[in-house]
Amino acid sequence: MKITGVSFFAYAVSDMKKARAFYEGVLGFKPNSEYDGTKNPNWVEYDIGPTTLGIGCAPGMWDPSPKGASAALEVDDFDEALATVKAQKLPIVMGPHEFPPCRMVVIADPDGNRLTLHKRKK
Repeated sequence: MKITGVSFFAYAVSDMKKARAFYEGVLGFKPNSEYDGTKNPNWVEYDIGPTTLGIGCAPGMWDPSPKGASAALEVDDFDEALATVKAQKLPIVMGPHEFPPCRMVVIADPDGNRLTLHKRKK
């Protein structure tokens, strides 16, 4: 078996409306797919470069966990991203940090899922 890349990251959410307000309203993602066949889908996907981030609401089968997986999202302008985090009063879990190859801050979505906003240095 040879792994060639990452197909998608996925987070469980407890409230799709609040989650979408965060991912679409705060982070500015545009949904590329919605599944469930109803007016209130329980799975939404967002393309981010060559990768996809999915959010799903399946209480009792798949619950949010602030200790679970984390996606690192590359940002174009770290200072602008950090200003947005502060303006929106989003919870900062860790950082911001400055490392030789990058800058990053770890935030949480409404369910406590961790997301890293990351900027590679040139």
